[in-house]
Amino acid sequence: MGSRIAAHIANAGVPVLLLDMPSTGPDRNAIVASALQSLAKSKPPAFFEPEVVGLIRTGNFEDDMHLIADCDWIIEAVSEDMEIKRALLANVSAVRRNGSVVTTNTSGLPVAQIAAGMPDDFRRHWLGTHFFNPPRYMRLLELIATEETDPGVVDAVAEFADTRLGKTVVRAKDTPNFIGNRIGTFTLLNSMRVMQEMNLTIEQVDALTSAPLGWPKTGTFRLCDLIGIDVLVHIASNFFSRVSDERADASLPEFMTRMMDRRWIGDKAGQGFYKKQRGQEQRIGLDWKTLEYRPSENPTFGLLRAAKKSETLSGGLQFLLGENVPDDQAGAFYRQILPDLWNYAAHRVPEICDDIVAIDAAMKSGFNWEMGPFEMWDAAGVPGTAERMKASGVVLAPAVRKLLDSGHTSWYREGPTTESGKLYFDVLSGGYKPVRVAAGVSSVATLKRRHGAVKENAGASVVDLGDGIACLEFHTKMNAIDGDILSLVTETLAPDGQTISRFEGFVVSGDAANFSAGANLTRFLQAIQQKNWMELDGIIRAFQRMTQSIKFCLRPVVVAPFGLCLGGGAEVALHAAARQAHVELTIGLVEAAVGLVPAGGGCKEMALRAGEDRTALLRHFETLCTAQVSTSAAEARRFGFLSTADGITMNRERLLTDAKSRVRTIVDGGYSSPAPRKDIPAAGNDMLTSLNSHVQNMRSGQHLSDHDVIVAGHIADILCGGRVSSGKLVCEQDFLDLEREAFLSLCGEKKTEERIAFTLKTGKPLKN
Repeated sequence: MGSRIAAHIANAGVPVLLLDMPSTGPDRNAIVASALQSLAKSKPPAFFEPEVVGLIRTGNFEDDMHLIADCDWIIEAVSEDMEIKRALLANVSAVRRNGSVVTTNTSGLPVAQIAAGMPDDFRRHWLGTHFFNPPRYMRLLELIATEETDPGVVDAVAEFADTRLGKTVVRAKDTPNFIGNRIGTFTLLNSMRVMQEMNLTIEQVDALTSAPLGWPKTGTFRLCDLIGIDVLVHIASNFFSRVSDERADASLPEFMTRMMDRRWIGDKAGQGFYKKQRGQEQRIGLDWKTLEYRPSENPTFGLLRAAKKSETLSGGLQFLLGENVPDDQAGAFYRQILPDLWNYAAHRVPEICDDIVAIDAAMKSGFNWEMGPFEMWDAAGVPGTAERMKASGVVLAPAVRKLLDSGHTSWYREGPTTESGKLYFDVLSGGYKPVRVAAGVSSVATLKRRHGAVKENAGASVVDLGDGIACLEFHTKMNAIDGDILSLVTETLAPDGQTISRFEGFVVSGDAANFSAGANLTRFLQAIQQKNWMELDGIIRAFQRMTQSIKFCLRPVVVAPFGLCLGGGAEVALHAAARQAHVELTIGLVEAAVGLVPAGGGCKEMALRAGEDRTALLRHFETLCTAQVSTSAAEARRFGFLSTADGITMNRERLLTDAKSRVRTIVDGGYSSPAPRKDIPAAGNDMLTSLNSHVQNMRSGQHLSDHDVIVAGHIADILCGGRVSSGKLVCEQDFLDLEREAFLSLCGEKKTEERIAFTLKTGKPLKN
């Protein structure tokens, strides 16, 4: 864990000293070197890009401890053993300089007790951190101060973790397992308890505790395998040894003890609740009663099928816990685990934290829940569910009684004058308080609630961000670009439109999980199957008009991509005056994977980025032909989708504000919109010959299929500006025409139709 924390701090561009135990061999730093080697090979990658490892200097506890005197923040991350931690920290105390921050990374040990007896300056600069693993990808960081910790130190660590490390910082009290693991451990153990009582299978519980609740698709037991059953047993053991609350019936199932004895501890051991057989993609599942593996089930519940009809998670939760829900296994399971979760969470305030907001934030950012427990309860309806809980014999937590006795019906309510736009019920005071957000944290939803939409249709909205800047937000499924988005963006950015005169600049971004999964493939497939070539031609022309309206807008447009930014979504980003990307960006022009070419100006923009650099053009050609995507914003720069001038934001919650600031800077610098170029030297036939030769080599090496070769030929034609003499001057519209012609030609290919249909059905590419 220590090496992974070091990797993420290095990702932020901060030099790190990584120390570990000395080796008994000739190389004293062999242990720490091995840790770095493991990081370099880790999947998913621990580093944004391989070069980041150069920021990490290594050493060992015996020979190099003196080097920490130069460090501002010292993070101890040794094994979860009180005496081991105290012994190491005594050595740290002897060499650290006064004023340096010291933290212990622990998942639940008593923080104050670890530092007991240390010097005064040490204890004033001492607190606990709980990074969730893997630190690069898990947003939650719990900070645990003691009574002696200087509040300014906590604030400084929180600000650094927020702005530089991209963390959602939650302040927890020094109680067992803190917030996330306290609530998460109970939820896990309680689900197992109910499973045994109802005689459900692990596959059934995974189906019930995943997407229907807005929880990760892994469900309960697949998540256990990914994390490591041994890790969960350790966390649970700490829970049992130090916690005695109203739910003492939460206990470690006997079958997990037997699994630990057999070392069936999850994916790292090759088997746990599931086991992957060699040469087979489908895992086999464990029967928890017999501890024997059998073919994995694919459970179906009528209740879940019906709940899918709800377009939102809130609607689904209302349905799952409604009074008229069928009395089947799914309904019975939810009527136990959800009220249990909510009541347990309510009991924990103010024990583990001062407010409900911290619990919701911890579960969303630490466990990837779409809603926190109190948000879920609001969605299901607090008064109705509370009445049914009381009728079934549940003793409501004091916080719940306080809420309802005060005449209130929800944990949160709208607060349009607050920065977050929300108020929360404060258990201590018995009234509502504003949900606090740090300066620079913002969302489109909050601003839309406050100001309303300037203009809107079913696929997109224009929202006033203030200071003369507006946001274009997409809100289709997966933000797939459809006709509504095309028309609203084009109309909004039109030079003679009403909106353009109202604002000085625009941001394209939003609050969804993904910026855009690309164009609406379903519409393309329908038109292909109907051989409606006129409709397809019209769609591509409209798409090109939209991207050109972004590029040549009289006002600067900054695109702030995040999550998936694929195909048409990437083309939107490529045409902006600038980009402000979230660091975890998966961007790529992936049309070749479905037998098509980028036709919204994507090929054009990659050709313009290469200019007369043949090596760069060849690199872009390979990227497009193989549909490569980035695993980070740093890698997106290497692929040419971002430039060094484009900004990168570490904290997703700050992306909108950073993008708005970027627009403001461009406006204040005096923006002059570009004009379409008509003087582009085409790479032409000479380069086209080289690219086609490269394609044949890739085909010979089995890197491309026969249909890939056809697609690659079209991409080569476009990037080279057509089959013209090298150096001939062409215009941007020439590239767009080549894109459109190639796209329509490929739509007539049967294998392209098969690829699109397969991807829509499976979510995976077809290599035909």
